[in-house]
Amino acid sequence: MCVDDSRLREGVAVLALRGTPDPGEDRQRAGALTLALVLILGLCLARATPSQAQTQTWPARAIRVVIPFPAGNTTDIMTRLIGPLLSERLGQPVIIDNRPGASGMMGLEQVARAAPDGYTIAAAQGGNMVVLPHTSKTVPYNPLRDFTLIAVSTTNYQALVASTTAPFRTFPEMLAWARANPDRLTVATNGEGGFPHLAFEHLRLAGGFTFTHVPYKGSAQIVTDLAGGQVMAGIDGISGLAPHVRSGRINLLAITNRSRAPLWPDAATVSEVLPGWESGGWFGYVGPAGLPREIVLRLNEEINRAMRLPAVAEKLQAAGLLVVTETPEYFADLLKADHAKYGKLVRDIGFVPQ
Repeated sequence: MCVDDSRLREGVAVLALRGTPDPGEDRQRAGALTLALVLILGLCLARATPSQAQTQTWPARAIRVVIPFPAGNTTDIMTRLIGPLLSERLGQPVIIDNRPGASGMMGLEQVARAAPDGYTIAAAQGGNMVVLPHTSKTVPYNPLRDFTLIAVSTTNYQALVASTTAPFRTFPEMLAWARANPDRLTVATNGEGGFPHLAFEHLRLAGGFTFTHVPYKGSAQIVTDLAGGQVMAGIDGISGLAPHVRSGRINLLAITNRSRAPLWPDAATVSEVLPGWESGGWFGYVGPAGLPREIVLRLNEEINRAMRLPAVAEKLQAAGLLVVTETPEYFADLLKADHAKYGKLVRDIGFVPQ
């Protein structure tokens, strides 16, 4: 029996088992039994295919995209770029909702707990999906279980930057100064145990120096304090830092890509000084677990379509991002592989979850 209405089940049982003293009552009993079965069938169909009914009318209202960081973060820039294009294609408003806090965990938690109806999704990134689960004691979600993966949108590399007042102007100079001045190097990242922080901890081991970590909630404040000389150095995605490097507010020391980037041909890579060292990340879109397959495929299609448009791709590439247009299954494989990779890295560097 596909329904849990005990009173309905009991009524059917009584009708089925009661004796039939005369033909009139037999016809009455048969009619009542038929009506009960029709009701049960209707309830079964209504409860068995909610996603079909839902996806036939989706989207019927505005779609909220949660950005778990302040304005100016890479996910914010990217989503505001494609948001109007998605809205035009889907026929409903796409609302950007910045929900910063806890290195991106607060916003993702909201989406993990949202109804899987396609009206609340999140812009996620490697830092809060494959790093924080290993570096934080209080991650309020399981990245492998609590989300439906929709689309990887871009990959990137990070940048090591410095205040114009810092006692070094190149990456080799920073290494030499940090080695000669234990713990005096102040380094800004987007949060304790976040992806940039973990990358710099890895760099610390490879470079043989120590530093003092200064965590922030987002890229905008990092740049403000770097420009003001409150911190000496910082590490974050190149896209959020690029405008400030070009304007001269902060200095670019090195990039974390394996090879020199076409957009920054004069910027050395960390691997030129520390062979084999590199660090990159990815950005994408996720929904709550249980999001209907039809909605996932539609969102994947429209996000990929928007990313392929020259006006979008060129702007993202100019910010140091590499556009990706792959399937939800590709995203799932990437997430699993990176989750295992950074779990091992956390153990190797001896990071204690905070």
